[in-house]
Amino acid sequence: MAEFRLPANSTVKKGKNFKAEAGATNIRKFNVYRWNEDDGENPRLDSYEVDMDKCGPMVLDGLIKIKNEIDPTLTFRRSCREGVCGSCAMNVAGTNTLACTMANDEIKGDINIYPLPHMEVVKDLVTDLTHFYAQYASIKPWMQTVSPTPSGAERLQSPEDRAKLDGLYECVLCACCSTSCPSYWWNSDKYLGPAVLLQAYRWLVDSRDEHTGERLDDLEDPFRLYRCHTIMNCTNTCPKGLNPAKAIAEIKKMMVERQG
Repeated sequence: MAEFRLPANSTVKKGKNFKAEAGATNIRKFNVYRWNEDDGENPRLDSYEVDMDKCGPMVLDGLIKIKNEIDPTLTFRRSCREGVCGSCAMNVAGTNTLACTMANDEIKGDINIYPLPHMEVVKDLVTDLTHFYAQYASIKPWMQTVSPTPSGAERLQSPEDRAKLDGLYECVLCACCSTSCPSYWWNSDKYLGPAVLLQAYRWLVDSRDEHTGERLDDLEDPFRLYRCHTIMNCTNTCPKGLNPAKAIAEIKKMMVERQG
């Protein structure tokens, strides 16, 4: 039987425990992954007792309270607080999600927070998304045309064609879906992953774009598209309620149809 062991420096150790202020009665414990390359130490899990009577309703509110009032060394990304920018993507209670849209009341017991899985960690809850964004750029996520631009007018489309973009344009590139996908974990160097493929389909299905053939040619590859095995983790975890798996299936269907 094969036996696998993680390197000693990858073991997550028990970290510091920060007690709630005196007099607090409504307490929730936030267990947060901590790692700093500069100190040479193993990752650790720090525990923070938070007075929920003085905290907002979302997981992000708890993290902001911890950073502002308990431990200013905690590092995480955040911006809009409205589920629009995708900055605060992390693994909360075992699910990839946006901390600003995940309510504390939705979680039973301690609130366990880790960075997005299978991504290189920069510090604490911040992961390196350089490769993810480079893959996004590779699909040329902008309108490409060959016909002259209408003079003094927009490129119009019918309400029916516009409706085809619903469920696609709402993607905020948070990477929750891609980092929940086992195929992306093991083949991220070649496989584009569900987030980027959903974005690719958004342009493939746009009636105003005139480079459909070239876009499909770029995706015709054993890895870039076909590493998807319909595991459905991407759809289950999307904090925006989108369906990347369906978009990938539609791209595969377009591939087949153009062969006919």
